[in-house]
Amino acid sequence: MIAIVVSRADSASAHIGERLLEVGDWTAREDGSRPDADGGGTYYRTEGFELREFDDLHIRLSDPTAAFDCDPAFLAFVSRHSGETGRLLTAHVTGNFGGAEYGGEPESLARAAPGAEKRVVEALARRAPDGYEVGIECTHHGPTDVAVPSLFVELGSDGPQWEDPDAARAVARAVLDLRGTGADLTADGDPAATDAGDAGNWPRHVVGFGGGHYAPRFTRIVRETEWAVGHVGADWALGELGAPDANRRVIEAAFERSRAERAVIDGDRPALAAVIEDLGYGVVSETWVREVGDAPLALVERLEAEMGSVDDGLRFGAVGGDALDPDSEAVDGDADAVGDAVRVRDLPADLLARAQGLDADAARATVERVAVAFDTEQGGTRAAGRVAFATAPEAPGYADLIEGLVDVLETGYDAVEVSPEGGAVVARETAFDPALAAERGVPEGPAFGRLADGEAVEVDGETVGPDEVSRTRADRFPIDGDALD
Repeated sequence: MIAIVVSRADSASAHIGERLLEVGDWTAREDGSRPDADGGGTYYRTEGFELREFDDLHIRLSDPTAAFDCDPAFLAFVSRHSGETGRLLTAHVTGNFGGAEYGGEPESLARAAPGAEKRVVEALARRAPDGYEVGIECTHHGPTDVAVPSLFVELGSDGPQWEDPDAARAVARAVLDLRGTGADLTADGDPAATDAGDAGNWPRHVVGFGGGHYAPRFTRIVRETEWAVGHVGADWALGELGAPDANRRVIEAAFERSRAERAVIDGDRPALAAVIEDLGYGVVSETWVREVGDAPLALVERLEAEMGSVDDGLRFGAVGGDALDPDSEAVDGDADAVGDAVRVRDLPADLLARAQGLDADAARATVERVAVAFDTEQGGTRAAGRVAFATAPEAPGYADLIEGLVDVLETGYDAVEVSPEGGAVVARETAFDPALAAERGVPEGPAFGRLADGEAVEVDGETVGPDEVSRTRADRFPIDGDALD
């Protein structure tokens, strides 16, 4: 069940509440056990949701959880957003890295709902009226002591938007799109999924540190990757927090209350990074988050240790997850079992380089199609170095890679084959040789062009055919013949 908190003191919140009741199939109920001002009186139920109204502003509420006649998976505060930001639909989690000017306790962070935030932002983007931007904000106000995870879903940024029925309806529908989901980002949106033996891979949450209030880097992670973002300490909030080493408790709480093991830092903050790592958490880049995607995290750890880091060029191919051996515990995050899930080999350097010279996109796509992961160079644009294949019997392997690269070479050669002894790919090309043509007395000029195009020419009354002035060149590209078996 998801609990929706509406504030009568907030005109936008009340407006969103009206639209929620308009677009949902609600049943009115009565609660005489508490005052109407505190969520009692008339409240509303529909499948998966309970909605209650309160007199106070959201940020002044201590913990409205107890008012609800259910055990909420999380609370969704529907609210206004105030600022000079125009038409904006936004979401964020709550707390204070420093002082508590806008509710809650100082240096206190609420339990975040990163998965719900990600899903509601996706829904807001689908439903936003024309002209409305969609994003997230940093952690910046109360309440901080909510008993369950929570998030704010907001309509902004001034009076005309707070009264906009289309925008309020978009927020209402986006909240209702959360039906059946939990606070965390799990494999399939099932609130219980992380209890099903997959805890090593999910939830995929990061904590954000640095950047502006509207958190463009972390908005990109939420909207463009498979990861969610919990608490975000913007530059100004970290300024209020003070020296990282003197505020380890708050930094650690950001991870614990986000259910996160990793952080992304926007900007250069070595002291903060050192404290994070000393607390036992990891610091990763936005590139790492993007490139890792939904790959099994124990597998990522093993491949980074053996092949090199994502930031140094490691990239992941199309073979992963279900394509790995389903009996391998690597898929469920058991690091001890990862070694059997993949086999790392050298890429066929000369063959790959020639294929990339003929068609870089097709060669890269060939590697991606058959690989679990592979090394790259030139900013991640060209495959080079080593490649990891899945060891599952039906998974593609080295022979499939060679076959795909042969297909690329065939676009630039007359014939390509794996040599009988299996140690090389041999590519043959028959081409016009100007030196042979000159020996036959063919004058340079149009006759050269016709011969190169496969036409015969007349020279001093004799016919010179293109096959007479052509040479066949064979290029050999070494491969690991033993790996073809």
